[in-house]
Amino acid sequence: MREFRNDYSEGAAPQVLAAVAATCAEQNVGYTEGDAHCERARKLIRDMCGQPDAQVEFCIGGTSTNVICLNGILRDWEGVICTRDAHIVVHETGALAACGRTVLPTRDDDGFLSPAEAERVWQFQTSTGRHMTIPAAIYITNTTELGGVWTRERFDAICDWARSHDLGIFLDGARLGSALTAPGNDLSLRHIASRVDAFYIGGTKNGMLMGEAVVICGQGPHARRLREAFPFLVKERDGLLAKGFLLGAQFEAAFAREGVAADGSAWSCEEGEELYWQLARRTNACAARLREGLVAAGYEPYGNAGGNQQFFAVDPARVDALEEASGCETFYTLDDGRKVIRFVCSWATTEADVDELVAFARGLA
Repeated sequence: MREFRNDYSEGAAPQVLAAVAATCAEQNVGYTEGDAHCERARKLIRDMCGQPDAQVEFCIGGTSTNVICLNGILRDWEGVICTRDAHIVVHETGALAACGRTVLPTRDDDGFLSPAEAERVWQFQTSTGRHMTIPAAIYITNTTELGGVWTRERFDAICDWARSHDLGIFLDGARLGSALTAPGNDLSLRHIASRVDAFYIGGTKNGMLMGEAVVICGQGPHARRLREAFPFLVKERDGLLAKGFLLGAQFEAAFAREGVAADGSAWSCEEGEELYWQLARRTNACAARLREGLVAAGYEPYGNAGGNQQFFAVDPARVDALEEASGCETFYTLDDGRKVIRFVCSWATTEADVDELVAFARGLA
């Protein structure tokens, strides 16, 4: 059975691999500094975001991207407000704290940072002046750690709150492709870019070998600080790829309207979507099929995941069998003893893969 462990177990989509292969006989300037592929990708991303003055940079992976960007936004005595299950709190081994930056978690337990909880943390942290770490930014993810998809209303509410407190806004977009192609999504890339100081478009988890595209689009003090600091921090924090043109080539293929396939034939998306969105939409369709199949088989969803991650509360007797067969992972143990397990679909998942898993799970019910 194909594994549903994560969305980066496979290499890359054929079109992306073909784009990388096409660079092998070329000679390019290194470090993403002016090579034709990075410059072309930058223009495609700026146009897509509606931000002609955005500074577009490239990083290797999500953890280093978060560390570099938040280090650039924050000063030594400042912290970032986020949910208690945020990636920078739970799954990055304290990388941000190791750089001397402070994470200020809320009590939100659904993956969404709420204005009410952000306000509570703000009030506490600013209650004794110089003796406390001062909040200077918020960190949100789309999709969330529990697979939730931000609505425009919810997103605008937290952005409005942050702006009313003069805080920077940083959005972790490791699974942004999944979020923006999820059923019922009403947020757009352009709207996100119009509200935040910086965000990134995740490639590692959407059909690329590796890579994240950072978009610094704000004009306020936090964005200006990051614009200035980024070129130095990406080197200092070991996030600068010498063969940076390989990152540019991948994003170029992901957002171009035409290209060359793995077999050398030309392809074009014509009036359809760019490859990046095609891959994400296909991934979400498989995740929706998986959710529907497991629900029909008697499994209880945990939360309201709308993207390519799907969570279920399962009795321990079935967890071991599901983990061994499908690679799904346990995230929590609930008070009643059930375990919350996660299934993840990727760009390479097929309907047949999903149906095989559902049939196996039905046999355990």
